[in-house]
Amino acid sequence: MKAAFLPDRGVVKIAGDDARAFLNNLITSDIDDLVPGRARFGALLTPQGKIVADFLVTEAAAGHGGGLLIDCPRELAQPLATKLGFYKLRAKVTVENLSDGLGVLAVWDGEPTMKPDLTFTDPRHAALGLRILVPADLAEKTASVLGAEMVDEPAYEAHRIACGVPRGGIDFAYGDAFPHETNMDRMAGVDFDKGCYIGQEVVSRMQHRGTARTRIVPVTLDGTTPVAGTEIRAADKPIGTMGSSAGGNGLALLRADRATDALDAGAALLAGDITIQLADPDAVRALVAKKHA
Repeated sequence: MKAAFLPDRGVVKIAGDDARAFLNNLITSDIDDLVPGRARFGALLTPQGKIVADFLVTEAAAGHGGGLLIDCPRELAQPLATKLGFYKLRAKVTVENLSDGLGVLAVWDGEPTMKPDLTFTDPRHAALGLRILVPADLAEKTASVLGAEMVDEPAYEAHRIACGVPRGGIDFAYGDAFPHETNMDRMAGVDFDKGCYIGQEVVSRMQHRGTARTRIVPVTLDGTTPVAGTEIRAADKPIGTMGSSAGGNGLALLRADRATDALDAGAALLAGDITIQLADPDAVRALVAKKHA
């Protein structure tokens, strides 16, 4: 079992009588039945349906003051707290950025016999394991209590990439990507049965019309690793952008139709001068088939 403290993650707390209804009316996931020990993956969107911030939401037990805790990119924690504050109007809620005192420990490749408070399963992918909200100076002690080997953040990043789970700011740009493009619809990050939320009409339309032309897909690499953001071309035509990569695995934001055309033509996919391969060509073909179905 491995554990890594993730210094790029922060924590925002929403508390108060109206906290659950307030947040549920804003984000893509349904948190009505959220309880301590569980989490939901979701996002706050622009009215145009693009991702402002994606995050995991859990509930703190009464012993920890209750309220909702948002595990989000640390650089977005204060902007997210500020933006949520703008939306609260007369709602009985408080919004606080706790990132200076509370961080995120990821634990995977095993199941601990005991789970500390503020522990929840990462809902995006079973292999991502657990998340524990803990102060940075207690991360190693927590890992030791769990019997986990403490490793560095790059080890977790390699695991995340191998699981095919995108990371905002590297695999896609905040403010410029729709939930479908980042596979939120496939990772239980969008509830299509809940009521309205910001950007809901656009997301619902993309779901029902199948209009998402681009997707983040797993790729494999031989040798040199491309820099995130490198343009991917096939037969000298742009088809997407390279995201994060490690250990021969990577993620790329690709136009599914253009990638399929390249496969049919036998054209190599190049990120700069580095050849990449689709990890699952049939899955990319299926995206195009679904769009035209």
